[in-house]
Amino acid sequence: MSRLAQRRYPAVLVVLTLVVLASEPLFAQTKDAFRDARNKMVSDYIEREGITNQRVLNSMRQVPRHEFVTLQHRKDAYHDTALPIGSKQTISPPYIVAYMTETIDPQPDDRVLEIGTGSGYQAAVLSNLVKEVYSIEIVESLGTSAAERLKRLKYANVKTMIGDGYKGWPEFAPFDKIIVTCSPENVPQPLIDQLKEGGRLLVPLGERYQQVFHQFEKKDGKLEEKRLISTLFVPMTGQSEDQRHVKPDPLHPRLLNGTFEEDENEDGFADHWHYQRLTTLVEGGSPDGRRCILFESAEADRPAQALQAAPIDGAKIGSLQMRVRYRTEAVSSGAESYEAAGVYVLFYDENRKAFDKGLIGPWTGTQDWTTVSKTIPVPPKAREMIVRIGLNGASGKLWIDDLSMIPKLR
Repeated sequence: MSRLAQRRYPAVLVVLTLVVLASEPLFAQTKDAFRDARNKMVSDYIEREGITNQRVLNSMRQVPRHEFVTLQHRKDAYHDTALPIGSKQTISPPYIVAYMTETIDPQPDDRVLEIGTGSGYQAAVLSNLVKEVYSIEIVESLGTSAAERLKRLKYANVKTMIGDGYKGWPEFAPFDKIIVTCSPENVPQPLIDQLKEGGRLLVPLGERYQQVFHQFEKKDGKLEEKRLISTLFVPMTGQSEDQRHVKPDPLHPRLLNGTFEEDENEDGFADHWHYQRLTTLVEGGSPDGRRCILFESAEADRPAQALQAAPIDGAKIGSLQMRVRYRTEAVSSGAESYEAAGVYVLFYDENRKAFDKGLIGPWTGTQDWTTVSKTIPVPPKAREMIVRIGLNGASGKLWIDDLSMIPKLR
């Protein structure tokens, strides 16, 4: 080594040491930022909204949801929202993943079949809670990438397959639990056959945009059924789609139970509205009929809301004539622009990506029952829509009743 090199070498060591020392806290901060975001997600959107199973909550705190979404949506990974993952599929909101996981009551020795791998997030959450997870995905590109992701993240007890989930996975049946993360119109018979005696099956059943979670338990060879909350999932494709009787009609988008009179389960949740948060069906005092819906939150940044989806062909439907009655008490908007009381109409393109919206509102302060009508323009490339009503992150009390929607052709 030359004398010049000898003189420079210690300096190089010092510089490299400083770089390493400077980089380690930055890396740690990045990891901590994701950890803090996960903890906040669990406390704000999951635990606070009623999930109590500590094993489920711990798993939700551990699984890095940002690894299961696309790079462009990573910034929203720890918000309680569905996100597109490609191939017209979505990753479910964290609360729904926690709700489904808690509902099947996962046990350490369980062998669980999942229909609809998607990006692999639900399988990863289950991986921490059960002995084995078997997950089937019909979209080859998604199934392949999910398998690679789960392997990279070391979820070693998850086994994946590309195939039609309608048929289940008879090679490894029977299963203690079966969880379906896409929606068929009826329960596929092979899944019933592959459910273990005493086992539990959870599946969202119904039309493309109107679904309800159903829980089945096999006792003495027969299924006992329990109807749960309304929800929204992508459809189960393959053989299940071929057997579907009710097809979406994008030329006639509908809004159901806008008077909030229907509550088939008598559980305090309005039928046909999904992802309901901080809602109460109020008996009496409504301007139309027997009931109205109340959204109430003492603090901002809480999703006091209810949602309903519908197909829409923006190339043919030019506008929506909306009408609603509302009442407010001490309503105050949140810090973000979207944290405002009102009726949002969110539009999605053919890839299920949100790209435009309309709003009736925002409403603030205190006001007695008021009727509002508004025309919401429909973007030509809109293929799906979601009506979201409520405080939406604002605080106070909001009553809504008599919400209607009439589509108008271009």
